Amino acid sequence: MNSLPISTLALVGAAALLLLNGALSIALRLELERKLLISALRAVVQLTILGALLVPVFRAAHPLAIFGISALMILIAAREAAGRAKRGYRGVYLNTLVALLLSGLLIAALGTGVLIGVEPFWAPRYFIPFLGMILGNSLNGVSLGLDRALALLDEGRDAVELRLALGATRWEAARPVAVEAIRVGMIPIINTMSVVGLVSIPGMMTGQILGGTPPEEAARYQILILFLITASVAIGVGVAVLLTLRALFDEAHRLRGDHILKRATKPGR
Repeated sequence: MNSLPISTLALVGAAALLLLNGALSIALRLELERKLLISALRAVVQLTILGALLVPVFRAAHPLAIFGISALMILIAAREAAGRAKRGYRGVYLNTLVALLLSGLLIAALGTGVLIGVEPFWAPRYFIPFLGMILGNSLNGVSLGLDRALALLDEGRDAVELRLALGATRWEAARPVAVEAIRVGMIPIINTMSVVGLVSIPGMMTGQILGGTPPEEAARYQILILFLITASVAIGVGVAVLLTLRALFDEAHRLRGDHILKRATKPGR
C-alpha cells in the first residue's frame, strides 16, 4: 500500500495555518513574523529542490551523486550550526564541519551498512534519509553545545583563568566548560527519547506507517534511528566543543578570550 498523494490545495491549506502564528506574534509583539515567513519560504523551496534532486539520484544510485549530496548537506549543516551561536571565533566553521562530518558520515554508514545490512551501505533510499535525520539533530546539539561553551569561556573567563593561575593545565581548567557544554548539547535528544511513543510519534515512524509499513516494523526503525541520532549528537557535540577549547587556549596554557567574537543579535532571534 502506498501513501495518499498530497495535493497543492492541501499544502496551501496547511500554509494558511501559519497565519495563526503570525497573528500571535503581532498581537504579543514577539517580532517573529518576519522570521516565520522567511523560514516557511525556505522550507518550501529547500524541500521542493531536494525532492526534485533525489529523483534522478535514486534512479541512478551512483556513489558520486550520493556523496555529492551528502557533502552539500553537511556543509550547510555546519554553516547553520556555527551561525546559530551568539559568539564565534576564527575557524569555528571548519571545526563545526569536522564535527558534523565525523559524526554524520560515521553513524549513517554504521546504521545502513552494519546494523541494517544494506549493500552497498550508501544505497540512497537508506543512506540519504538516515544522514538527513542524523544531521538535523546533530546540528541542533552542536549549536547548543558550542553556544554554551563560548558563553562560559567569555562570561566565566575569571573562573577559568583562576584555575590556570593555580597551576591547572588548559584542559584541566576547561574541563568544567566542556562538561557543561556537552551536557547542554545532549539535553534535547535525551528529552526526545524520554517521551517518544507516549507523547509523540516521530517523523520516521509516521512516514513509514503512512507508506504502508507494519507499525511494529516502523517502531523498530524508529528505535534504531533514535539511538543512532543520540550517538551522533554525542560525537558531534564532543568533537565541536573539544576543538573549540583547543582553538581558544594557546600552547602556553592561556585562555585567548580576545579571540571570541560576539555577534549582533537580530530581532526575532
